[in-house]
Amino acid sequence: MIKLFRIDERLIHGQIAIKWSRHTGVDSIVVANNNAAANVMIQKSLKMAAPPGIKTVIKSIDDAVKTLNDPRCEPLKVLVLVNNPDDAIEMAKRVKGIPFVNVGNYGRVAPKKPGKERMRLDNNLYCDEDEVVSFKNLMAEGLECIYQTTPEESAIPLKKLIP
Repeated sequence: MIKLFRIDERLIHGQIAIKWSRHTGVDSIVVANNNAAANVMIQKSLKMAAPPGIKTVIKSIDDAVKTLNDPRCEPLKVLVLVNNPDDAIEMAKRVKGIPFVNVGNYGRVAPKKPGKERMRLDNNLYCDEDEVVSFKNLMAEGLECIYQTTPEESAIPLKKLIP
């Protein structure tokens, strides 16, 4: 069962390892990212950042979809991480049981695209015009989308930040 589906450009870091994993009581983390799945160094770094005792796998989008839709995944308590809204859309279309989308840190450290300026939508949410469209498309998938960097902060409906 997916306990938390999160967009966070850094994937696994302190907020995930300490706060979100404890808050949600997960026993597994699935990182769904084609680049990380293809890069052994990124995989090692992410697994080092993962909380001890929590099974962590790094998969391509396609392989993550297969894993999360496998009935053997149902009894697990899973935190799913993607690092951009386009991957979140792909996952939302293909994975059953995503309860909602939590948007955490996005756009601050992600590579900038030539000729595209990011605007600040909140403290840890920056988007260029294409990314705004992607977030709108994600919201159009029908899942509740919230912005919340840590469990202690109040969740803000994403539609209030990206109308």
